Amino acid sequence: MRLLLKLAVNATALWTASYLVSGIDLEGSVWTILLVALVFGLINTFIRPILKALSLPLRMATFGLFTFVINAGMLAITAWITDALSIENFWAALLGAIVISVVSAVLGWFVPDN
Repeated sequence: MRLLLKLAVNATALWTASYLVSGIDLEGSVWTILLVALVFGLINTFIRPILKALSLPLRMATFGLFTFVINAGMLAITAWITDALSIENFWAALLGAIVISVVSAVLGWFVPDN
């Protein structure tokens, strides 16, 4: 059940980013958006920890702000893999990553812990 809630949070965050950021387009039905959210979640689960570990000195030097660049990269990889998500440029990906982080954090407060 928690996995489905996290998938819904990811889908809502991606949809919100596509709605608010002009350089991000997310097209398709609800099922397509859920599939994109699933791909985004898998990329964040498997690739993001490796990049965070490799960029630890840079994240420390920037007081953690480089994490937003990593998140923008995860969003760009998701757009590269899926056809339903498209990103115009790096700045749109960066702003989208910030929006996704904020929306995910706020909605994550409502997802119960085990």
